Order: sequence, then structure tokens, then C-alpha cells
Amino acid sequence: MSSRPARRPRRLWALWAALLALFSPLLLTPSSAPAATATDTNATAQADPVPGMFNPRQTWLRNSTAGLFLHWGMYTQPEHYDCDSWQKAVNDSGWNPDYWVKETQKIHGSYIVLATFHSRLGYARPWPSKIPGSCSTKRDILGELIEAAKAKGIKVILYMTDDPQWHDVMGPESFDSAAYSAYKGKDVDLTTRPGFGEFSYDNFFEVMHNYPDLKGFWIDNDNEYWEQHHLYEQIREQRPDMLLSNNNEDTPIMDTVSNEQKTGMTPDYDMPAAYWTSMPRLTESCYKVPSSGAWWYDGQDRPVDTALNIRRYVANAGTSYKSLMDLQAQVDGTFPPQQQAFTDYMSKYLDPIWESLHGVEGGGYLYGGLRPGAWNDGAYGYTTVGKEDPTRQYIHVTTRPTGTDSGTLRMRDNGTKVKRISDLRTGRRIAFDQHDGTVTLRGITAWDPYDTVFKVETERHRQGLYPSNTVRASATSSKDGHPATDLTDGDLTRYWDSNAQVPVSVTLDLGDVKKARYLAVNQTEWSPTYNRESFGRKEDSARIKDYKVFVSDDGEHWGDPVKTGVMESARSTRYIDLDTSARYIRLEVDSTWSAATVVPFYHQLRIDEIGVGHTYPVSHGRG
Repeated sequence: MSSRPARRPRRLWALWAALLALFSPLLLTPSSAPAATATDTNATAQADPVPGMFNPRQTWLRNSTAGLFLHWGMYTQPEHYDCDSWQKAVNDSGWNPDYWVKETQKIHGSYIVLATFHSRLGYARPWPSKIPGSCSTKRDILGELIEAAKAKGIKVILYMTDDPQWHDVMGPESFDSAAYSAYKGKDVDLTTRPGFGEFSYDNFFEVMHNYPDLKGFWIDNDNEYWEQHHLYEQIREQRPDMLLSNNNEDTPIMDTVSNEQKTGMTPDYDMPAAYWTSMPRLTESCYKVPSSGAWWYDGQDRPVDTALNIRRYVANAGTSYKSLMDLQAQVDGTFPPQQQAFTDYMSKYLDPIWESLHGVEGGGYLYGGLRPGAWNDGAYGYTTVGKEDPTRQYIHVTTRPTGTDSGTLRMRDNGTKVKRISDLRTGRRIAFDQHDGTVTLRGITAWDPYDTVFKVETERHRQGLYPSNTVRASATSSKDGHPATDLTDGDLTRYWDSNAQVPVSVTLDLGDVKKARYLAVNQTEWSPTYNRESFGRKEDSARIKDYKVFVSDDGEHWGDPVKTGVMESARSTRYIDLDTSARYIRLEVDSTWSAATVVPFYHQLRIDEIGVGHTYPVSHGRG
């Protein structure tokens, strides 16, 4: 999880269809997903835009909110340098899988990822293995954990490393190449990537055959031997029920991509601002709960920032990401006191607001809902939308407003007509006004220190936008396979790509001279919102920066721009208010946020959908 070499460039959406087509015979029939027709004014996700993206094996994880990440092995403090002494210490300490299961339940988690076969923890295998080469326990720790977790409805995923470079990081050699060579009947050097790739390849098959209730593999990262010998395709064929997750790399055959330990955002808990994976890709955020130290227990009782971690949890739920929370298990499996106190607190904290974090999708994106992000007077937060009932929405205020108007909260309504707002914890009704595209909550007196949650009852569909099938789009440049027609097809899983051309213009034809109050621009959430570096890779925002809007009644005479501006680099729908009438509306993008030095993101403009609004919802409610 750390000190890894720079990775190969990520393989993103544009490659999925071509590569997954090769594997489609091995994939199960896609399950249902939220769908929209061309006449819907509420553009949303279509069913399975990429083959296998909604495979039934993913259902349990898509329905999850969080999981427990456990880095635990021979080099957990106090370190052990041989397999027998470590196993004796584990047994003598009273290790019991039920503890991890209960801790997972406290964070309202649905799964455990066990990272013992880890490059920095001695490459120990917590199962009895017939394959020599590294530590293998006589006690079936993995099997006991799977059984205990299954009894409580929790899934177990096994971490697998690709990397042999830390084989002697603590001094003693972790590998027995001679024993493995004798087993294979040929010379194999486990300290090399090909040799270790072959050894770990054999272990994949041993594990998936011996543990039918193991739910997947968490890959950190690809090994060339695995790819050359079609490991993932064979797992798909032999165990189609198993999830495959890759860390920090979006590999098409994988079910899940995990974004690791994002920092440097403003606010500091807004990890989604650094993510580069767009919905509806099944995506996870893995991060350390302690404020310092390694991913594993290093002998210290590390502090935990409760506010930061609760807000991270909410931020991920508010963007449809899964929180994979790393806690530092000691040799006996238990957590140090400060981490134990955190899980105890989470168990009680989450219960009263659980309906707003589970069984929901992130609001303001594919699934509709009020707009999240920066609100008035320094306020910040997220919104969530019920999966089964989109009229059930929630506002999560993770940073409250300050100043003279600190009892007021304002946000863009995203075309959602509000009927009623109440404090989720107390049931108290909240007064609100809605007009001109904004919902304003008034008279708020009780703020939670971490996440104030308001329950919002709404109309089912977005209001005030022209149906997507009545608006035609064209552009001065489009990449093959991503035409301008994708801008108004009512499907937020298909996008227009400018083909690296900026400046570039998009023209919307309303069919007749009509009222145009605003443009609602849904840019593809495939880049971070700010310039950053991740594992040696430079990243930047590919979003719109400088723009102009022109209008015309005949498509020939345009005149001066009716609006110029700088669009903020932020997630969720961005709005350009116009209050004009025209048949043709032209959005000219003059620049994007990415620096020219960050080539993978520079001028790489992608937009899922542009809606044209003719009216704003109007509503009000008493407190």
C-alpha cells in the first residue's frame, strides 16, 4: 500500500467496451440499473452501459456502505521473523475472528479485506498451503474468518500483492525459492517479478478452489505474469461469483477500482475531489483511520481524528463510493485503545442517521438530487438519494455555515421540487423557500458537530428542463465514438469528448425560439478537481474554466456573448444562468483547468449531458 513504484497509466472508460467485449462470454447477464428514456427530463443512468458493469456478483458491494481493511501479518509489532513463532504468538494471544466481525458491524460495514499476504508484512499466507515458498500457517485463519463473517452476513475478500521487492526488508529472507523450485521441478527465483508472479498465481488457484465462500480478490497491483497467463479471465471462468478489485488502476476486467488515501483536498475530508473514477463504475476509497503511522500496527497507539473520519465516511456515501477503512490490528487481532474508542463511537453515532447513508446513491450526479459541495457562508456537504424511492433525499452538512446568517443554508435545487424538510435526528420540521433555482433552509438552531442531516421529501422527477429528445446538439470537434449527440441523449453514462480540442463550441438547437433560463452542465467525473500528484503521476482537473455563451434565433447571426464567466472546478452539475429566449444556444469553452504540463488531462474535455432549463421549481414550507 506504500512505497510502490510509479504505476502504468490508468486505463479508463474509453477502453472498457473494446476490452470487455473479449470477455463477454464469461460475464453473467447484467442486473437491472436505474434507467431513463429519451423523453425523461430527469436524465439518469441507463442499464449496463458497459458489458458486465452491473454483473450480479457486484450487487452486495453496490448495496454496501463500508468495509474493514486489515493489514495484519508477521511484521505486525512485535515483529516475528519465522512462521512458527508468529503463529504461536497469534494462538497464545487468543486471536478470534469474531472480534473482527463485531468491529466491522460497528462501522456498519458489509465486508472485510484481509491483507496478510502483503509485501511489507512478510508475505505470510494465513491458510494451510501445499505450495512452499513463504510462510503458511497450520491454523486456517482465513477459513475461520470466512466462516465467522458468513454467520453474520459479512463477506471476506483476500488481498494479493504483485510485488516481491520487499522480500528482505526486515533482514531475514521471506521467500524459499529452493523449496518452490523443487515443487515446480524447475528453477524459480521468487525475488524476481516473474518468479513471484508464478508463485502468487498458483496461490490464487489454491485459495479460490479451497474457499468457496471467499467473495473476491483485492489486487495491489497487476503482475505481468498474471496478465500473460490470463489469470483474471480464468478466475472469471472458474469462479464467476468472485469480485476482482484493483488498487489505483482502472482495469476493465475488474469489478472495482479502489482510490487510495487521498489527501490535500479542501476541505480535508472531501476525498471525492481527488478521485478519477466516474459513476456508475463500482468504486471504493481505501484510507487509514489513524492520523499517522503505517497501514499496519507499528507498536504505537496512534491518534484518531473522529471528525475527519466521520466526514470522510459521509463524503464517500454522498458520492456513491465505498469506504474501506483501515484499522491497525495488533497480533491478537484487537485494535489499539484510540482506534477501539473510534469504532465504539461510530457504532452509536451511525444508527440515528443510517437511513441517509445506506440504501442511497450520491445526490447531484447520475441519480438526481440537490447539488452537493460548497454552499453559503462556508458551509459544505453532500446529498443522498434513496435507491428505491428517489423522492426520499437527504442533506448532509459536514461543515456548517458561519457568520451573521449561520442559521441559514442555501443550495442549488438541481431541478428538484421540495415538498418538506425535517431534521432527521429529531423530526423537527425546517422552514424553507425555493425559487430561482435555489432552496433556502431557515431557522436552523441545532447543528451536529460532524454531520447535520436533513430529510427532504421531493417530487419524483426533475422539473423545468426541456426533454432531452427535444434538444439537438452539435459541436465543432468530437472524438470518434463520443459524438455531440451524447450531450442530449438523456443518458449520463455516455459522454461527448472534444477530441483534445479547446477552444471548442457546442451548439444546442431547441427547435424553435424558446425561453432559456439556464444551462445545467454535467461534466464527466473522471478527473480530480485540482492539480495534484498521486504515486508519481501528475493529475489535474479536465473541467471547463473560461467560457462564453451566445444565442441566436436563426443559427447564423450570433452577436456578442450573453454570458461570460469562469466555471469553478468542482464536482456535480454546474449551472450557467441566462434568462433569455432563443432557438440556438452556443457554449464556447475557451479553456479548461488542467495545466499544459499534465498531458493526460490537458484539453481532455468530456461532458455527459447539458440540459436547458425553462423554469425553476417554486415551493415553500413552514417550520
